[in-house]
Amino acid sequence: MAKNRAKSFYNSKAWAKCRRVYLPEHPYCEKCSSIGKIVPAERVHHKIWLTKENIDSPTVTLCYENLEALCHN
Repeated sequence: MAKNRAKSFYNSKAWAKCRRVYLPEHPYCEKCSSIGKIVPAERVHHKIWLTKENIDSPTVTLCYENLEALCHN
């Protein structure tokens, strides 16, 4: 994916709002939680990576089912 498109998306108001709402609702790292560890989440990650083909699709980019809260590690 072109860096400019990704940068534009991650700097968008839509992504900022989505992340701002998602992270407090999922305060712990979802991967760590799956193995019994409680670690605060710091990031919101897309399960399906963004590509030039899907970057304009809100069903991929802003869909909670495609997001997961992760810790730094």
